[in-house]
Amino acid sequence: MSAPAFRAHWSLDPDVHYLNHGAYGACPTAVLQVQSELRARLEAGPVRFFVRQYERLLDEARATLAAFLEAGAEDLAFVSNATSGVNAVLRSLRFSPSDELLTTDHEYNASRNALDWVASRTGAQVVTAKLPWPAPTPAAVVEAVLSRVTPRTRLFLVDHITSQTALVLPIRELVQALRERGVETLVDGAHGPGQVPLSLQALGAGYYTGNCHKWLCAPKGAAFLYVRKDLQADLKPLTVSHGHNSPRTDRSRYRLDFDWTGTDDPTPALCVPHALRFMEGCCPAAGPR
Repeated sequence: MSAPAFRAHWSLDPDVHYLNHGAYGACPTAVLQVQSELRARLEAGPVRFFVRQYERLLDEARATLAAFLEAGAEDLAFVSNATSGVNAVLRSLRFSPSDELLTTDHEYNASRNALDWVASRTGAQVVTAKLPWPAPTPAAVVEAVLSRVTPRTRLFLVDHITSQTALVLPIRELVQALRERGVETLVDGAHGPGQVPLSLQALGAGYYTGNCHKWLCAPKGAAFLYVRKDLQADLKPLTVSHGHNSPRTDRSRYRLDFDWTGTDDPTPALCVPHALRFMEGCCPAAGPR
Protein backbone atom coordinates (compact mmCIF):
# COMPACT_ATOMS: atom_id res chain seq x y z
CA MET A 1 0.00 0.00 0.00
CA SER A 2 1.38 3.43 -0.95
CA ALA A 3 1.95 6.05 1.72
CA PRO A 4 -0.88 8.35 0.51
CA ALA A 5 -3.33 5.43 0.37
CA PHE A 6 -2.26 4.33 3.85
CA ARG A 7 -2.59 7.84 5.28
CA ALA A 8 -6.09 8.18 3.80
CA HIS A 9 -7.36 5.79 6.47
CA TRP A 10 -6.67 8.41 9.14
CA SER A 11 -8.24 11.83 9.69
CA LEU A 12 -4.86 13.45 10.35
CA ASP A 13 -4.33 17.03 9.20
CA PRO A 14 -3.01 16.67 5.62
CA ASP A 15 -0.82 19.75 6.09
CA VAL A 16 1.12 18.17 8.96
CA HIS A 17 3.70 15.40 8.65
CA TYR A 18 2.70 13.38 11.71
CA LEU A 19 5.91 11.67 12.85
CA ASN A 20 5.30 11.41 16.61
CA HIS A 21 2.81 8.54 16.53
CA GLY A 22 4.41 7.05 19.62
CA ALA A 23 3.26 9.92 21.82
CA TYR A 24 -0.53 9.65 21.58
CA GLY A 25 -1.17 7.42 18.58
CA ALA A 26 -3.81 8.03 15.95
CA CYS A 27 -6.90 5.94 15.33
CA PRO A 28 -8.10 4.96 11.82
CA THR A 29 -11.44 6.43 10.79
CA ALA A 30 -12.91 2.94 10.29
CA VAL A 31 -12.20 2.07 13.93
CA LEU A 32 -13.54 5.43 15.10
CA GLN A 33 -16.74 4.65 13.20
CA VAL A 34 -17.10 1.38 15.10
CA GLN A 35 -16.56 3.29 18.32
CA SER A 36 -19.29 5.77 17.37
CA GLU A 37 -21.67 2.89 16.67
CA LEU A 38 -20.88 1.31 20.03
CA ARG A 39 -21.45 4.61 21.81
CA ALA A 40 -24.78 5.05 20.04
CA ARG A 41 -25.75 1.54 21.08
CA LEU A 42 -24.81 2.30 24.67
CA GLU A 43 -26.74 5.55 24.78
CA ALA A 44 -29.82 3.97 23.21
CA GLY A 45 -30.11 1.66 26.19
CA PRO A 46 -27.52 2.26 28.95
CA VAL A 47 -29.00 -0.29 31.36
CA ARG A 48 -29.44 -2.90 28.65
CA PHE A 49 -25.90 -2.31 27.42
CA PHE A 50 -24.10 -2.40 30.77
CA VAL A 51 -26.21 -5.09 32.44
CA ARG A 52 -26.80 -7.47 29.55
CA GLN A 53 -24.18 -6.84 26.87
CA TYR A 54 -21.06 -5.24 28.30
CA GLU A 55 -19.51 -8.26 30.00
CA ARG A 56 -19.81 -10.46 26.91
CA LEU A 57 -18.39 -7.75 24.65
CA LEU A 58 -15.49 -7.16 27.04
CA ASP A 59 -14.71 -10.87 27.21
CA GLU A 60 -14.69 -11.08 23.41
CA ALA A 61 -12.34 -8.11 23.15
CA ARG A 62 -10.07 -9.56 25.82
CA ALA A 63 -9.92 -12.94 24.06
CA THR A 64 -8.87 -11.31 20.78
CA LEU A 65 -6.20 -9.24 22.49
CA ALA A 66 -4.98 -12.27 24.44
CA ALA A 67 -4.48 -14.22 21.21
CA PHE A 68 -2.42 -11.36 19.78
CA LEU A 69 -0.30 -11.10 22.96
CA GLU A 70 -0.01 -14.89 23.37
CA ALA A 71 -1.41 -14.64 26.88
CA GLY A 72 -4.20 -16.29 28.80
CA ALA A 73 -7.32 -14.15 28.59
CA GLU A 74 -7.92 -14.73 32.31
CA ASP A 75 -4.60 -12.98 33.03
CA LEU A 76 -5.49 -9.76 31.18
CA ALA A 77 -7.37 -6.73 32.43
CA PHE A 78 -8.20 -3.60 30.50
CA VAL A 79 -6.92 -0.31 31.92
CA SER A 80 -6.99 3.20 30.49
CA ASN A 81 -3.25 3.48 29.77
CA ALA A 82 0.07 1.88 30.66
CA THR A 83 0.76 4.45 33.37
CA SER A 84 -2.43 3.36 35.12
CA GLY A 85 -1.24 -0.24 34.85
CA VAL A 86 2.09 0.63 36.45
CA ASN A 87 0.33 2.50 39.24
CA ALA A 88 -2.12 -0.34 39.87
CA VAL A 89 0.76 -2.73 40.48
CA LEU A 90 2.94 -0.39 42.52
CA ARG A 91 0.06 0.79 44.71
CA SER A 92 -1.20 -2.75 45.32
CA LEU A 93 2.06 -4.21 46.59
CA ARG A 94 3.26 -3.74 50.15
CA PHE A 95 6.78 -2.49 50.70
CA SER A 96 8.78 -1.73 53.84
CA PRO A 97 11.78 0.47 54.70
CA SER A 98 14.06 -2.54 54.24
CA ASP A 99 13.00 -3.02 50.60
CA GLU A 100 14.75 -1.83 47.46
CA LEU A 101 12.86 -1.04 44.24
CA LEU A 102 15.11 -1.33 41.21
CA THR A 103 14.77 0.56 37.92
CA THR A 104 17.05 2.00 35.21
CA ASP A 105 18.15 5.48 34.27
CA HIS A 106 16.08 5.15 31.07
CA GLU A 107 12.75 4.66 32.85
CA TYR A 108 9.75 6.68 31.62
CA ASN A 109 9.21 9.77 33.76
CA ALA A 110 5.58 9.06 34.72
CA SER A 111 6.39 5.52 35.83
CA ARG A 112 9.48 6.67 37.69
CA ASN A 113 7.36 9.27 39.47
CA ALA A 114 4.94 6.54 40.58
CA LEU A 115 7.85 4.43 41.83
CA ASP A 116 9.34 7.36 43.76
CA TRP A 117 5.97 8.25 45.27
CA VAL A 118 5.28 4.72 46.46
CA ALA A 119 8.78 4.49 47.90
CA SER A 120 8.38 7.80 49.74
CA ARG A 121 5.20 6.55 51.44
CA THR A 122 6.64 3.19 52.48
CA GLY A 123 10.25 4.05 53.25
CA ALA A 124 11.54 1.75 50.51
CA GLN A 125 14.63 2.82 48.59
CA VAL A 126 14.70 3.33 44.83
CA VAL A 127 17.88 1.98 43.25
CA THR A 128 18.80 3.03 39.72
CA ALA A 129 20.89 0.92 37.37
CA LYS A 130 22.86 3.01 34.88
CA LEU A 131 22.65 1.41 31.43
CA PRO A 132 25.59 1.57 29.03
CA TRP A 133 25.04 4.09 26.27
CA PRO A 134 24.64 4.69 23.34
CA ALA A 135 24.70 1.16 21.92
CA PRO A 136 24.57 -1.37 24.74
CA THR A 137 24.58 -5.07 24.02
CA PRO A 138 21.90 -7.24 25.67
CA ALA A 139 24.57 -8.82 27.86
CA ALA A 140 25.81 -5.40 28.98
CA VAL A 141 22.28 -4.32 29.91
CA VAL A 142 21.69 -7.47 31.94
CA GLU A 143 25.05 -7.06 33.67
CA ALA A 144 24.32 -3.42 34.55
CA VAL A 145 20.96 -4.33 36.09
CA LEU A 146 22.19 -7.40 37.99
CA SER A 147 25.05 -5.38 39.46
CA ARG A 148 22.48 -3.40 41.46
CA VAL A 149 20.49 -6.38 42.74
CA THR A 150 20.84 -7.14 46.45
CA PRO A 151 19.02 -9.44 48.88
CA ARG A 152 16.75 -6.46 49.61
CA THR A 153 15.56 -6.04 45.99
CA ARG A 154 11.80 -6.60 45.84
CA LEU A 155 10.74 -5.44 42.38
CA PHE A 156 12.29 -4.36 39.08
CA LEU A 157 10.48 -1.70 37.00
CA VAL A 158 11.71 -1.47 33.41
CA ASP A 159 10.62 -0.13 30.02
CA HIS A 160 10.36 -2.68 27.22
CA ILE A 161 11.16 0.02 24.67
CA THR A 162 12.55 3.10 26.36
CA SER A 163 10.55 6.25 25.69
CA GLN A 164 13.44 8.69 25.86
CA THR A 165 16.02 6.70 23.92
CA ALA A 166 14.08 4.03 21.93
CA LEU A 167 16.27 1.20 23.18
CA VAL A 168 14.65 -2.22 22.92
CA LEU A 169 15.78 -3.83 26.15
CA PRO A 170 16.42 -7.58 26.52
CA ILE A 171 13.29 -8.10 28.57
CA ARG A 172 13.18 -11.88 28.46
CA GLU A 173 16.78 -12.20 29.67
CA LEU A 174 16.19 -9.62 32.40
CA VAL A 175 12.99 -11.28 33.62
CA GLN A 176 14.65 -14.68 33.79
CA ALA A 177 17.76 -13.42 35.56
CA LEU A 178 15.72 -11.49 38.11
CA ARG A 179 13.34 -14.40 38.80
CA GLU A 180 16.35 -16.63 39.46
CA ARG A 181 17.21 -14.15 42.21
CA GLY A 182 13.68 -14.06 43.62
CA VAL A 183 12.77 -10.66 42.12
CA GLU A 184 9.65 -10.05 40.05
CA THR A 185 9.62 -7.65 37.10
CA LEU A 186 7.03 -5.00 36.21
CA VAL A 187 7.43 -4.25 32.52
CA ASP A 188 6.26 -0.86 31.31
CA GLY A 189 5.47 -1.99 27.76
CA ALA A 190 3.80 1.20 26.62
CA HIS A 191 5.44 0.92 23.17
CA GLY A 192 5.79 -2.85 22.97
CA PRO A 193 2.54 -4.16 21.43
CA GLY A 194 2.68 -3.73 17.68
CA GLN A 195 6.34 -2.72 17.68
CA VAL A 196 8.12 -5.93 18.66
CA PRO A 197 7.14 -9.62 18.77
CA LEU A 198 5.48 -10.27 22.10
CA SER A 199 4.51 -13.49 23.86
CA LEU A 200 3.56 -12.78 27.43
CA GLN A 201 3.33 -16.45 28.36
CA ALA A 202 6.85 -17.10 27.10
CA LEU A 203 8.18 -13.91 28.71
CA GLY A 204 7.20 -15.01 32.20
CA ALA A 205 7.14 -11.53 33.75
CA GLY A 206 5.07 -11.06 36.85
CA TYR A 207 3.49 -7.92 35.45
CA TYR A 208 3.33 -6.38 31.97
CA THR A 209 1.29 -3.35 30.98
CA GLY A 210 0.98 -1.92 27.48
CA ASN A 211 -0.96 0.55 25.40
CA CYS A 212 -3.31 -0.29 22.56
CA HIS A 213 -3.74 3.32 21.39
CA LYS A 214 -0.17 3.69 20.14
CA TRP A 215 1.05 1.09 17.62
CA LEU A 216 -2.13 -0.99 17.60
CA CYS A 217 -4.07 2.18 16.68
CA ALA A 218 -7.04 1.58 18.98
CA PRO A 219 -8.94 4.54 20.43
CA LYS A 220 -7.33 6.42 23.28
CA GLY A 221 -8.20 4.89 26.62
CA ALA A 222 -7.42 1.32 25.59
CA ALA A 223 -4.57 -0.44 27.39
CA PHE A 224 -4.01 -3.68 29.25
CA LEU A 225 -2.45 -5.07 32.39
CA TYR A 226 -1.17 -8.65 32.40
CA VAL A 227 -0.59 -10.25 35.80
CA ARG A 228 0.79 -13.74 36.15
CA LYS A 229 -1.79 -15.96 37.80
CA ASP A 230 0.18 -16.62 40.99
CA LEU A 231 0.38 -12.87 41.67
CA GLN A 232 -3.19 -11.83 40.95
CA ALA A 233 -4.53 -12.15 44.49
CA ASP A 234 -2.55 -9.10 45.64
CA LEU A 235 -3.64 -6.80 42.79
CA LYS A 236 -6.35 -4.16 42.91
CA PRO A 237 -7.29 -1.54 40.33
CA LEU A 238 -6.77 2.13 41.14
CA THR A 239 -10.51 2.35 41.86
CA VAL A 240 -11.91 -0.34 44.15
CA SER A 241 -15.56 -0.94 43.33
CA HIS A 242 -18.27 -3.62 43.39
CA GLY A 243 -15.97 -6.47 42.42
CA HIS A 244 -14.19 -6.36 45.78
CA ASN A 245 -17.04 -8.10 47.61
CA SER A 246 -18.94 -9.65 44.72
CA PRO A 247 -20.34 -13.08 45.67
CA ARG A 248 -19.86 -14.38 42.13
CA THR A 249 -17.76 -17.51 41.74
CA ASP A 250 -17.88 -17.83 37.95
CA ARG A 251 -15.12 -15.24 37.48
CA SER A 252 -11.83 -14.61 39.23
CA ARG A 253 -11.56 -11.78 41.77
CA TYR A 254 -8.91 -10.21 39.54
CA ARG A 255 -11.38 -10.04 36.67
CA LEU A 256 -14.27 -8.89 38.86
CA ASP A 257 -12.15 -6.10 40.33
CA PHE A 258 -10.72 -4.75 37.07
CA ASP A 259 -13.69 -5.26 34.75
CA TRP A 260 -15.91 -2.83 36.63
CA THR A 261 -14.43 0.18 38.41
CA GLY A 262 -17.51 2.38 37.97
CA THR A 263 -19.47 3.84 35.11
CA ASP A 264 -17.15 4.82 32.28
CA ASP A 265 -16.93 4.73 28.51
CA PRO A 266 -15.80 1.14 27.69
CA THR A 267 -15.75 1.61 23.93
CA PRO A 268 -11.96 2.07 23.57
CA ALA A 269 -11.36 -1.43 24.95
CA LEU A 270 -14.24 -2.88 22.94
CA CYS A 271 -12.68 -1.49 19.75
CA VAL A 272 -9.36 -3.26 20.24
CA PRO A 273 -10.35 -6.29 18.09
CA HIS A 274 -11.45 -3.95 15.29
CA ALA A 275 -8.14 -2.06 15.46
CA LEU A 276 -6.20 -5.34 15.33
CA ARG A 277 -8.15 -6.54 12.32
CA PHE A 278 -7.70 -3.20 10.57
CA MET A 279 -3.95 -3.19 11.15
CA GLU A 280 -3.72 -6.79 10.00
CA GLY A 281 -5.31 -5.74 6.72
CA CYS A 282 -2.88 -2.86 6.28
CA CYS A 283 0.21 -4.49 7.78
CA PRO A 284 -0.20 -8.28 7.94
CA ALA A 285 2.78 -8.72 10.25
CA ALA A 286 1.13 -6.48 12.85
CA GLY A 287 -2.23 -8.26 13.03
CA PRO A 288 -3.50 -11.17 15.11
CA ARG A 289 -1.46 -14.34 14.92
